[in-house]
Amino acid sequence: MNQNNHIIDLMERVVIGRQLLENLCESFPDRLKKQKVRALIVTGPNVWKIHRTRLEKGLAKGDISYEVHIAEVPHLDEAKKISEEAANINADMLIGFGGGKSIDLAKYASSVINKIFVSIPTAASHDGIASPFASLKGGGWSTSVKAQQPTLVLADLDVISSSPRKLLIAGAGDAIAKFTAVADWRLAHLLRNEYYGSFASGLALLSAKHIVRNREIIAKDQVEATRIILEALINSSVAMGIAGSTRPASGSEHLFSHALDKIAPKPALHGEQTGVGTIMMAKLHRLNWKKIRSVLKKIGAPTNAKELGIPEDKIIEALTIAHKIRPERYTILGDRGLTWEAAERLAVETGVIF
Repeated sequence: MNQNNHIIDLMERVVIGRQLLENLCESFPDRLKKQKVRALIVTGPNVWKIHRTRLEKGLAKGDISYEVHIAEVPHLDEAKKISEEAANINADMLIGFGGGKSIDLAKYASSVINKIFVSIPTAASHDGIASPFASLKGGGWSTSVKAQQPTLVLADLDVISSSPRKLLIAGAGDAIAKFTAVADWRLAHLLRNEYYGSFASGLALLSAKHIVRNREIIAKDQVEATRIILEALINSSVAMGIAGSTRPASGSEHLFSHALDKIAPKPALHGEQTGVGTIMMAKLHRLNWKKIRSVLKKIGAPTNAKELGIPEDKIIEALTIAHKIRPERYTILGDRGLTWEAAERLAVETGVIF
């Protein structure tokens, strides 16, 4: 394939509403309603225990036969097993039903065997629910690998709004991170002549601004907060599909989060860590980091090490090694990263450590 080609992958349909699981087949694209369909459902043990009745009721209304794969580990080997299982049962589609782990496994496995992928999230904790990238361990990737965009994203507000609020607010943290992700992408374009898509970056920024604009609603109303955060995360996924990379959604704040995943005794949620990272990286970019911190506080997201439950020295260490996570991805952290002293000063000045 010509390396100058720019391929844009977009979802065919997104459905957000109430009682969607019980009426699953009504949301399918027409071409899937006109044929017998065999599906492999990839889910986690807790999600399947809590929500299986609703999903099975919806599947029973359509001409859909299915098998269920209970996933435990977000690992490349697990994804390969799933793709083999799907091929063995002649699955027409894979359904990722649950959190990021189940969705990423189904997403990658479906891309291996070139089958339809349907994303049914049970939490809105990050933008992987609709993106064309999967985060899996064991493949030698530092953070993510190209998979495929879902054909259908089915977001049932009754299900997602019943998940712990902590997960929902983490999704807001992942969305607000687009402020610094786009700033990093623009910087890489100016200093390294990296491809920069102004349309994709504009979409990503809309996700972050959507959280800022609706912070009062997010702070008060769980169901409406769920809809708002879902819209932001799905919009971010579209931006990644248009860009052909995670660039508009993932920058230095994500590198900081991935560094914490490696060294923290007990890492916090991905979106919680990227939110705190955004505060600090916004200061480096000379953006309005105080407003970002204020918005995160307003909606109940962590803004410092204590609220993350991570030792302060690990925050500093993560800042000093974040640039090594994806050395090919240029950000405000540069090629050499921050010194310990500079990292400590940044964390103190932004109130992340005291």
